[in-house]
Amino acid sequence: MFKWRRKSVASKAEAQECSTDYQRRNALPRIPETQSALLLHAIRQPYELRLNLPLPSIQQDHELLVKVLAVGLNPIDWKAPDYNFGIPILPYVSGREYVGTVVQAPSDPSSRVRQGDVVIVPSTDYRDLRKAAFQEYSIASASNIIRLPTHVSADSGATFGVAFVAAALALGICMGVNFEDAEGGPDLLKIVKAINADHLPEDIRQECLGGIPEGDRAKRGDYLVVWGGSSTCAFVMKQLARLAGLKIISVVNSGKHGLRISSHISIRPDLLVDSHNPDRAVSIIKSATGDAARFGFDTQGKDTAAHLLRALASPGTATPTELPLAEDYSDFKSSSAGKLPTPPSTPSEPSVATNQRSHLIGLAGLPKKDIPEDVALHSVPIKLFHEVAEVGEALSVWAEKLLVKGLVVTPDVVGTVEGLEGINDGLNRLRKGEISGGRLVAVLES
Repeated sequence: MFKWRRKSVASKAEAQECSTDYQRRNALPRIPETQSALLLHAIRQPYELRLNLPLPSIQQDHELLVKVLAVGLNPIDWKAPDYNFGIPILPYVSGREYVGTVVQAPSDPSSRVRQGDVVIVPSTDYRDLRKAAFQEYSIASASNIIRLPTHVSADSGATFGVAFVAAALALGICMGVNFEDAEGGPDLLKIVKAINADHLPEDIRQECLGGIPEGDRAKRGDYLVVWGGSSTCAFVMKQLARLAGLKIISVVNSGKHGLRISSHISIRPDLLVDSHNPDRAVSIIKSATGDAARFGFDTQGKDTAAHLLRALASPGTATPTELPLAEDYSDFKSSSAGKLPTPPSTPSEPSVATNQRSHLIGLAGLPKKDIPEDVALHSVPIKLFHEVAEVGEALSVWAEKLLVKGLVVTPDVVGTVEGLEGINDGLNRLRKGEISGGRLVAVLES
């Protein structure tokens, strides 16, 4: 098991100096002895509200107790029980991201997180039920806490965490983007390569240490193609990629999302491509970039990832054949937000070397056959965020800076449900495809 090793990114003095940038609650409720939570007792069954359950307990010095205020509802929250994956034990407590108030702070006096802080918690450690969101109180690690800026509501904060973590790891680890010139962000590959390899989870070690050669790393001016560009993860990824100087091509259902995305100042791409005809979309991407697109990120599944694979393959290389065309998918979610300063511009010419491979990252699946030799496939090593404290802390501190300065904005809240008891109805709306263009949020406390 990975041993906690705190590596301070911001000093305690710096954190206190900027404390007015973040929300705090000075009047805290008494911590009760019991709580309510949603339990999943069987696959393909609704969650059941249970009362008078024990609160999750703190087990490590770096852990803290959070009173949950708002929960972001994710597609995984209904897909996991419906399709029986990602459920390690029954009964199970789900929920991947939330905003809450720290009611019991870490015992480490140098922690940037204090009692009373209102925080965003991306709960990526789905095997630890203490950290789940579908309960009134939850445990979090100090390195996985993003303090909520004063200008961001709790509901909006509940849409941001998991999308930010997935986007930052896909860019920083799988594509090798160095964020050091983007408000002092992290060089994630440098961080993981400085760690003893035995401290990296074995199933993601190769991705972290050998997934992308140094010469292949994405640089300012390179093209990034995002297929399924209306999802919340794509919403955040495009903002981070823009900060890093990448040129963005967004493939979406333009009839449903095109106008909103093309007119949104924070996520407006350099090129918007309609996904309705995948063959034509591939042709447009290859023609517009002169076959220079080397990085692709798919948010939908293996079929759309296969189309994106063809867009990244060099001319003359073997490409996937006999793969079904993607249906006209309804992209999961995107967002619009208040007006912000225009993002930094990117150079007009990409930097491409003939001996470089292309890199395809799949968030929801990858093709299994007919992979061109010049394209490498990647899966996002999401557990790096909660398993390696240096990575979690670096990303959390950077997210705070970006949110405070308005350099990234959160996805839209397109609807709310009331309390834990409203979550089943909210998930049913997700199942039916009724939620589009943002996140549905369960509000536990205003």
